[in-house]
This record gives sequence, structure tokens and C-alpha cells, in this order.
Amino acid sequence: MQCGLAIATALLGMVLAGAAGAQGSLPDPARTPGATNPLVTARTIGATICVRDWTRTVRPPLSYTEEMKRWQIRAYGYRDRRLSHYEEDHLIPLELGGAPSDPRNLWPEPKMPADGWSADRKDELEWRLNQLVCAGRLSLAAARHAIATNWIAAYRRFVQRGE
Repeated sequence: MQCGLAIATALLGMVLAGAAGAQGSLPDPARTPGATNPLVTARTIGATICVRDWTRTVRPPLSYTEEMKRWQIRAYGYRDRRLSHYEEDHLIPLELGGAPSDPRNLWPEPKMPADGWSADRKDELEWRLNQLVCAGRLSLAAARHAIATNWIAAYRRFVQRGE
């Protein structure tokens, strides 16, 4: 019941926030600003995000993310309402300590957007940033900021140029 109430409250806020947005590769920052898991900090990464398969322990159930995706597609005013065309994605990924179930950290990311910046490319960036953080080559805060601000620019910097 609390899960449904949280979703409804978050979605009402999204609907009231403004007109329907276009389906893009980047989420609307007003609707999806990102949120972090308070259990993941720079001090705890060795016991959390840097442990193989740790994200499985915090990933929300598919029933939750599918319900969220269905509501968000409608609330955002997307014309294409086919659930299979979207991945309910964490803006700040679980691999960087993103909040698993917080609606502010989830959005229906198009799998095959017109601009080519697909969910698969974002997944590649998530893996790269996790590797850099766990190797001590990038701070957790910097990785989170880069992906939450503009994941496409972060991809160009950390994947394409290999920083």
C-alpha cells in the first residue's frame, strides 16, 4: 500500500509540474533529478557498490518498476505508450549508489531513441563509472554528478575519450 501511495504522490507532482515532455534520451530534470541511497557513501563503497552483484540486493522488484513505468509514460505525456519500448532506468544507477525505488531517480528511458543514445549506451557508461570509482580514479560524488547532469556528455568523456 505504501508503495502505491508513494508512486501516486510522486506522479501527481510530475503531472502538476508542467506540460508533457518529449521522449528524449535525457530525462526531464524537473521530474527526474536523481536520488541516492544513503547507505552508499565514499566510505562504504568497498562493502556496497564495489562488491560483485551487490546491486541485486537492492534492485526493486519488476512489479514495482513496471507499475512505475506505466504511470510515468502516461504522466509524462509520451505518445508511444508501448512498455516494451522503454527501460525503467535509474538516473543515478545502482552501481553508483542510486536510490533503488525513489521515483525521483527513475524514468522511462527510450530503448531506441531517434538520436541513437540508447539505454544500452547508458548501461555502458554506468559500468565504466563504477570501475573508475572502485579503482579510486574518480570520486563517487563526481561520478554521480556527471551521470545525473547529462549522461550523454559523461559518456563522451568517460567512454569515448576514456578519461
